[in-house]
Amino acid sequence: MTSPVEVAGLRPRVDKALAAFLAEQRTRLAGIDPALAEVSDALEAFVLGGGKRLRPAFAYWGYRGAGGTDSDLVVAAVAALELVQASALIHDDLMDRSDTRRGEPSVHRRFESRHAAAGWRGAASSFGDAAAVLLGDLALVWSDELLHTSGLTPAELTRARPVFDEMRTEVTAGQYLDVLTQATADTSLERAGKVARFKAAKYTVERPLLLGAAIAGAPAEIFAAYTAFGLPLGEAFQLRDDVLGVFGDPSQTGKPAGDDLREGKRTYLVAAAFGALGDGAWDELDTGLGDQSLTDEGVERLRALIRDSGALAATERRIDELMTASLAALEGADLDEEARTVLRALADAATRRTV
Repeated sequence: MTSPVEVAGLRPRVDKALAAFLAEQRTRLAGIDPALAEVSDALEAFVLGGGKRLRPAFAYWGYRGAGGTDSDLVVAAVAALELVQASALIHDDLMDRSDTRRGEPSVHRRFESRHAAAGWRGAASSFGDAAAVLLGDLALVWSDELLHTSGLTPAELTRARPVFDEMRTEVTAGQYLDVLTQATADTSLERAGKVARFKAAKYTVERPLLLGAAIAGAPAEIFAAYTAFGLPLGEAFQLRDDVLGVFGDPSQTGKPAGDDLREGKRTYLVAAAFGALGDGAWDELDTGLGDQSLTDEGVERLRALIRDSGALAATERRIDELMTASLAALEGADLDEEARTVLRALADAATRRTV
């Protein structure tokens, strides 16, 4: 069965637009200093080496659903979302001290290793951290550049920019709330839900859909329908991510088993467990969560606590509830039928995934 991201040849077209843009940036950086080739290498490997391309897909089919006609210029514009995603992931890995991403060294580890191998002065870890901050920032800067050089008309850009700007503000705010929630050990479902909504839900589905609608010049009813479809779907996407972060297969996720537990992620799944556990088990989960030295046996023990609390089953039920609400909104929307079909398939791919 063809992946919904492949319909209309979208994935290779997005990859082609990104590759062309990054090649231009490589030339620009080389003109500054040959040492910046390492920056180009790292960003090209990160951006072109993987990723689900869900955000450009939601944006493109949001555009098509609102009556937009196929265009390579629009594909280039929505490809800018992958540079926002690259920025968020590079920074997220740094904040979480993650060693890997998609089975490869995370950016800060890549540059830490480069420093150590070269025998440069100073701490290799500090160099890696600084490089990751800067490369993440550069990806975010480039996302703006790719959007406004994509070839969209001035009118299309004027409509798209507020959505794009709001999305980047929301995901950054969500990232901060995620860090704050870990630091304050907040165990409430309310806070976990808000982090999921702003760190991922709006940014993964709703805002890309609205970006496509804005480029197409869609009426207000389409924007409302996309929000009704996109917000619950985005939350379901994040809840699936939370489940995979604890119970996922490392050979498929590309992340070590139990990484979210060692990082102390205060997700909906974890908040639901805290709400259901008794004092002794509550304390055990609280003590183990965020312990970077947690052994594989410790990870299995925390998994058992979460599963036995009923939190895993409750999270799966919540995903189903959100999906039901999302798909009902999609069916009630006045959209192009091909786009509706692909958006339905994208919704399934986003929530039934194993990576």
